Amino acid sequence: MTEGLLNRVENKLWHFLSVPEVLDILKGSSSGLEKGEAQNRLARFGPNVLISGKKRTAVGMFLGQFTDFMILVLLAAAIVSGLVGDVKDTIVIAAILFLNAVIGFVQEYRAEKAMEALKAMAAPTATVLREGKSVVISAAELVPGDTVLLEAGRIVPADLRLIEAARLRADEAALTGESVPVEKIVAPIEREDIPLGDRRNMAYKGTIVTYGRGTGIVVATGMSTEFGKIAALLQSAEEVKTPLQKRLAKFGKRLSITVLSICAIIFIAGIIRGEAPLLMFMTAVSLAVAAIPEALPAVVTISLALGAKKMAQKKALVRKLPAVETLGSVTYICTDKTGTLTMNRMRAEELYCDGSVEHKPLSKPPWNEFLKAMALCNDACTGDSCTTVGDPTEAALYEAAKESGIEKEKLEKSTPRVAELPFDSERKCMTTFHKNSAGGFTAFTKGAVEIILGKSANALTSAGVSPIENKKLLAISEKMAGDGLRVLALAVRNWDSLPAKMDHDHVENNLTLLGFVGIMDPPREEARTAVDMCRAAGIVPVMITGDHPNTARAIARRLGILNGDESVMTGTELSQIPLEDYEARVEKIRVYARVSPDQKLKIVTALQDRGEFVAMTGDGVNDAPALKRADIGVAMGVTGTDVAKEASSMILLDDNFATIVRAVKEGRRIYDNMRRFIRYGVTTNSAEVWIIFLAPFLGLPIPLLPIQILWINLLTDGLPGLALAAEPAEKNVMERPPRPPQEGVFAHGLGIHVIWVGIFMAALTLACEAILMEHNLAHCQSFIFTLVCISQLAHVLAIRSEHESLFTQGLFSNKPLLAAVIVTFLLQMATLYIPILNNVFKTQPLTALELAVCLAAASAVFFAVEIEKWLKRSFLLPVKD
Repeated sequence: MTEGLLNRVENKLWHFLSVPEVLDILKGSSSGLEKGEAQNRLARFGPNVLISGKKRTAVGMFLGQFTDFMILVLLAAAIVSGLVGDVKDTIVIAAILFLNAVIGFVQEYRAEKAMEALKAMAAPTATVLREGKSVVISAAELVPGDTVLLEAGRIVPADLRLIEAARLRADEAALTGESVPVEKIVAPIEREDIPLGDRRNMAYKGTIVTYGRGTGIVVATGMSTEFGKIAALLQSAEEVKTPLQKRLAKFGKRLSITVLSICAIIFIAGIIRGEAPLLMFMTAVSLAVAAIPEALPAVVTISLALGAKKMAQKKALVRKLPAVETLGSVTYICTDKTGTLTMNRMRAEELYCDGSVEHKPLSKPPWNEFLKAMALCNDACTGDSCTTVGDPTEAALYEAAKESGIEKEKLEKSTPRVAELPFDSERKCMTTFHKNSAGGFTAFTKGAVEIILGKSANALTSAGVSPIENKKLLAISEKMAGDGLRVLALAVRNWDSLPAKMDHDHVENNLTLLGFVGIMDPPREEARTAVDMCRAAGIVPVMITGDHPNTARAIARRLGILNGDESVMTGTELSQIPLEDYEARVEKIRVYARVSPDQKLKIVTALQDRGEFVAMTGDGVNDAPALKRADIGVAMGVTGTDVAKEASSMILLDDNFATIVRAVKEGRRIYDNMRRFIRYGVTTNSAEVWIIFLAPFLGLPIPLLPIQILWINLLTDGLPGLALAAEPAEKNVMERPPRPPQEGVFAHGLGIHVIWVGIFMAALTLACEAILMEHNLAHCQSFIFTLVCISQLAHVLAIRSEHESLFTQGLFSNKPLLAAVIVTFLLQMATLYIPILNNVFKTQPLTALELAVCLAAASAVFFAVEIEKWLKRSFLLPVKD
């Protein structure tokens, strides 16, 4: 029986079928399934859960840290070092790589655990009928044919075909982008091919019941639901590498090829000069290991981990470490409107009464009667947790009246509701009857503007009842609607006694208009500031929403997203425009309205095809494919769906769009620190290469032994290099444009700096060696060894900023770096003055004078770089007033 059921369930247009047809296909009933049959179906259809894809094991996560090209080169270097007898260096390199892997693994593992905790926000239970009894079961145990009971506040646990709907409304914003709850019906819909948002006799998994109650038959579970189909779409969306991954991979390959070529030349040149082959081989290998900055992967990972830790403190959970840096490269932020830029809560924004449009109600007649109608002709109320419960539209009216001192609960004591005509979508209005103090009855009617105006005979003003001016009133309501507001009208009629027949044609007639209310889901207070900061940072914010174009346009203008000649495009226009024409216009469009999930993916991809780096923020299932495809996906942690969170690189735990601006700043700081380390590490390592490479051609002996080369490399690249990750952000970090996506690591003069400073350090060292050799100084090699080490420490202090002087920054603005420099200096002194280390490093103690000369010579590097920065400030980047 279950096999035949499976065939009948697949690919059915449930909204097109009548309730008896649905029950017949699913072999269900209004009393529910029997327990045995439910268990059989669970075994056949599987649990009602979304499959998030193959999860990485802890071992896989750890081993994944060793797949980077740079890591593989360093592993090879460690093996070669061990083969030539330098086991110490092999151990040190292996330790650094292991530390790097542990840090990356711990961060990813913690992020995955945090994701599991976030999943607890999903609906864990469902109320179903089993054998005629109402029982609460795990939502994962639902099967096709189950009868599910729905009520306000519940999350729909599976895709349902409704068989009963008592004033039932559902918030489907997470699935369709529509911010206004959809009123549900039971009757079949006579069109087969219609959008999800128009299938009003269906309730979809993950949507929220906001009002009324209902009953539905489960027609799809798990990956067969509409949510599940989008989750499956995610697995086909291609993930792209981050800018940091691309740049480091390119840099690593080029550096390795260059270094190996130079080392081969050094080895051959040494053999030609008559040096011992074993010594030259060890020197070449040591130099190869030294020239590759093996601390770079550790610095990258530690920098990103520290950034992720800071972001977690600022309410952002980083699921993928490189995502922190990627934000610093972003040129476009494509953001969903509902719940991301807006509060995801309807509010009364404009009110019209007595001839004037106000943002706040006035405390005078007839405003009092208008507010009274807003409070009483309303089913919203205050819940147990002192929050407003009910339909979002009615909640907006309820709260507007309450904020003006008109409380529904108090009014109902003196003017209780005695009868009502509920809202329905055909007549587009509702009416409530209340007993008044005069012994009669007052009826308040609320509904669509054109409907209420058609039923009104006059209007209430401060001068009393006046003739109604439909043309003028329609123009006012149209202007309010043009501002993106959903406009409702309220009217009143007094009765001596309750009508004998509650017929809406008789009751809802000859009304007195009270006024209009314009409601919308307003922007978050901090969103405008965040948008302004994005613009200042050269980032283009783009709104993508399934909402109405007028609403989207109004929100975008209020936030500053839409300015000047920038345009708005609807989903219909997007589907009709040729791809070439669209890609030519895509960088001018700031707002997209009424778009579908696949179109969001199209927008992100088109921007990427134009060379942009795109961030996508969102909270709904409809955002998930674009979140996956974007260079970085940012999901909302509180209102965001599980599918969106799984697709994202980062989750905003406070659902605050402004948090992304802080993330951008952190990302830029981290990338700046990456460049600082490359500037430092590659410059100093290149100096070592030049020293060893040029010495033979100048008739000088090899200045440094292999063990000394490795000591300098591991000591100076280690502590000071890692401490650069703690460098704070520069003052103008959020006032400069994003890095062009195609920009290389050595842009903005970094490559030139590496060359000239490396040559300068080598020239300084070789000049000192030549002078010392001329004077037959016995300590020559120890002097050169110390000079190279201290020169690199002088360099690291000078390159903390590309433009600002260290004297302006202050030594103590990066205390970890200062401590690292001091510790490194003391360790170098230990190699000179501790006898046991003299034997290891083949050194001799320097006299006080020799050490002073060494320090003075090394300071030349510091002052040379300071002069470079002064020239940049004076001629390339003049200081702003």
